[in-house]
Amino acid sequence: METLPDIGPFRHRLEELDAQMAAPSFYANPRTATEVSREHQKLSALVDDYKRYQRLARERSEAEALARDPQGDPGLRELAAAELPELDRQRETLFSSILRAMIPPEPTDSRNTVMEIRAGTGGEEAALFAAELTRMYQRYADEQGWKIQPMSSSPSERGGFKEIIFLITGTDVYRQLKFESGVQRVKRVPVTEANGRIHTSTVTVAVLPEAEEVDLHLDPQELEITVSRASGPGGQGVNTTDSAVQILHKPTGTIVFCADERSQIKNKAKAMTVLRSRLLKRKEDEERARYAAQRRNQIGSGDRSERIRTYHFLQNRVTDHRIGLTLYSLAQILEGKIEPIIAALQKADFEAKLAALTGKEYIPTRAPDADDES
Repeated sequence: METLPDIGPFRHRLEELDAQMAAPSFYANPRTATEVSREHQKLSALVDDYKRYQRLARERSEAEALARDPQGDPGLRELAAAELPELDRQRETLFSSILRAMIPPEPTDSRNTVMEIRAGTGGEEAALFAAELTRMYQRYADEQGWKIQPMSSSPSERGGFKEIIFLITGTDVYRQLKFESGVQRVKRVPVTEANGRIHTSTVTVAVLPEAEEVDLHLDPQELEITVSRASGPGGQGVNTTDSAVQILHKPTGTIVFCADERSQIKNKAKAMTVLRSRLLKRKEDEERARYAAQRRNQIGSGDRSERIRTYHFLQNRVTDHRIGLTLYSLAQILEGKIEPIIAALQKADFEAKLAALTGKEYIPTRAPDADDES
């Protein structure tokens, strides 16, 4: 069986947490105390499992030596040999459990999620598919028991979306959806196509962990907030009051616009939520990029320029190019049945992190580019 990574760094971290928890002011910040206590509990379990694994390794060595001892009692030799398969099974199970525990959790996995969907190349066809993807994710959210809160939208002429932003709240939302970031393509015959030709359009999906005020300090001097009259459906109240809010974050050039609510205060609150989430994602991407320099094949880097998935209507096919997964159930997937894709991406992410932990090279399966497919 392979050797486990060094437990030393985890023991050292556990000692640091012990010192923090022993400080008189430990419970002054309840949120920090909860996070430290949770990490302490996980590390304690990891160290205990590691000790148990070492004990099982010693027991197996002793049993194997006894079973092979030609001068030993035949009954004891037979008993020792019979114990070996069960000891191997326990060690194998514990080995996998320890490796999983050694992979650091993503601190944002439990967060709510801001999802931004934008039409890319393809004009109105891209906007229509943006609406279909929106419906797909919202149906999946409904099945998970999550809640959807609209943040901002820009409808197209034929009922699609040039852009739509919404907040999804619930348990482990970001952990489930974080690998959906990227450029998603659709290949089909548009309803506006008279000659039956297949068109390729793209939609950009961005998945952002909802940021809290404690995550980022936003200096009011770095924000340029402007209000304007909202346009579009909503009645006279929308068109005659300065309720639309635009916020510019000067250091990064990030701009957020929100006009869905009639209240300027509500629009500002929503815009600030989106801005914080974009800036938090930006910060995470910068940290992940530094880490990805050592692990080039990382899954879920959030790189929007990467074409991650193709929906081919004539072939009833959905292909995720990052992991070589192809499913011939397009209609069901667009109804929100995306769990097989999410599970496969999570598995690939775990294998990549496991490879990095054990010093191995991880090479994911790649699917051909959809432009090269029939």
